[in-house]
This record gives sequence, structure tokens and C-alpha cells, in this order.
Amino acid sequence: MRLKHLEMKLQRLRGFPAPRPVLEQYATPADVAARLLYHASIEDAIAGRQVLDLGCGTGVLACGAALLGAEGVVGIDVDIGALRTARSNAESLGIDLALLRGEVGAAFPLRPQTFDTVVMNPPFGAQRKHADRPFFDCALMAASVVYGIFNAGSLDFIEKYVKGRGEVTGVVEGSFVIPRTFAFHRKDRVEIPVEVLKIERTGRC
Repeated sequence: MRLKHLEMKLQRLRGFPAPRPVLEQYATPADVAARLLYHASIEDAIAGRQVLDLGCGTGVLACGAALLGAEGVVGIDVDIGALRTARSNAESLGIDLALLRGEVGAAFPLRPQTFDTVVMNPPFGAQRKHADRPFFDCALMAASVVYGIFNAGSLDFIEKYVKGRGEVTGVVEGSFVIPRTFAFHRKDRVEIPVEVLKIERTGRC
């Protein structure tokens, strides 16, 4: 599937039914999601692989991975409403996802190296400090390669945080357009520069 075709399919998916600011529930833009997945796909990290979407939300990354031929896709999210939307989105595309409710972190029962690839758009930590750290910890435990969307300028912190466990081996720049979603938003839309990073597991987690 070509990049543009994938992006067009992901654009049709429904967003959060009742977004919650504390969870930083902003819909992952279809173009950024498609770029991450396509990049992972050409590096042989999607087709025929077991893929985990951490904090899957409405399932944009999970659905895209399934469309690109993942052997199995599991999505985890704490919000039952988002998971219902993810299920509906998957059904609209005629694909199957395994969706689990749970909070990403040490308390969630994931066995080490259960998956081949993790895809994720974790919280940037704007509402809850260090909210992204459990995602790194869980991702590096669950799979050997991780593709994630992060706030631009986070590279130095991420490299230091995963040192000894993982290494950033790829960076793709992009932008994340956030429409007016919550009452505290003052503008109709804000464009935030982001980076799609590839992190490869190098040590024990």
C-alpha cells in the first residue's frame, strides 16, 4: 500500500468521542500516523510482525499496522470509550484488532519480548509530568524496536532516558496539527513540530 493511500484510509477514522485533557487525548493526525507506519513498513517492522500499539486511543496506528499486513495487532488503552471507537474504526476497515483495557506501566502484565514492534503516540507530559516514561519502559520491555511520535526537541532526553536499554537509530521530522479541543484552547488550531523516532532495544530491560 502506498503512503498516500494509507493516509487516505486513516483520515476516515473517527476521533475521540469525549477527549480528556488529563490523558492528552488528541487524535493522531493521519499524515503523521501514515508516515510513521510507512517508515516502519519499509524497514520490515510491520508486515508479518506482531505489533503492539501502546496507548492506542482510537486505533489509528493499530489500524494502519493491520492494513500494512501485520500478522497480529494488539492495542492497549486506559479509556474504555476510546477502545470502543478503536473497535468501530477497525470494523469500518474490515480488519481485526485485539484491544485491551489497561494503564501503560509496570502494573500492566506484559511479558518481555512478546512483540516484534511497538508503535505509539505517548503523552508528551504537558498535563502530567513524566507521563511518557512508562511508555518507554513498557515498549522496550515488550519489543526489540519501537516507533513513536514525540515532541520536537525531546531527542536528547530520550537518548539519555533509554541509555543502556535502547538506542535512537532514526529520526523523521513532521508536524502535529491540534484543532481546538478543550475549553482552555485559545486558537482554532495549533501546529506543533514533532519527531518520529525509531528506538532499537540494545540491553536488558
